[in-house]
Amino acid sequence: MAAVNADPEVMRWIRDGSVLDGQQTREKVRAWDAGWETRGFGLFAVEVRATGELAGFTGFSVPDFLPEVLPAVEVGWRLGRSHWGQGLATEAGAAAVRFGFEELGLERILSIVQVGNEASERITAKLGMRLERETVTPAGGRRVRVFELSAQRYARTR
Repeated sequence: MAAVNADPEVMRWIRDGSVLDGQQTREKVRAWDAGWETRGFGLFAVEVRATGELAGFTGFSVPDFLPEVLPAVEVGWRLGRSHWGQGLATEAGAAAVRFGFEELGLERILSIVQVGNEASERITAKLGMRLERETVTPAGGRRVRVFELSAQRYARTR
């Protein structure tokens, strides 16, 4: 995960675009793990089936960086560049969404994408999400699009 987080191209659309070093990644992983304990959900490792190689992650977090959408649960993904364009993010995101609705009983799931990140917007569309709003993050002033999928709409597509 440290290699994924150290890649400027991967991190371009994450927060302010800053890369993370090994220590910062270890701290993030500990925080992600703690989310499972405190919230009952969090991030899943995404591995390549054939090799067992870590491709990145997908899963859930609370988008505290955008208070106007709270309370909410966001699905997200981050894959190493060598794994882009293979459908892994869509497959993993779909599995996370299914888990969120069918196992966790969530009523809605958001995905928050920085304006310009067309690859992630395509994934949200494949997941059946719809644009809810465009807004600006309070810290950093980044323009983002908030996509939403309700449990009701998800159930109609099953």
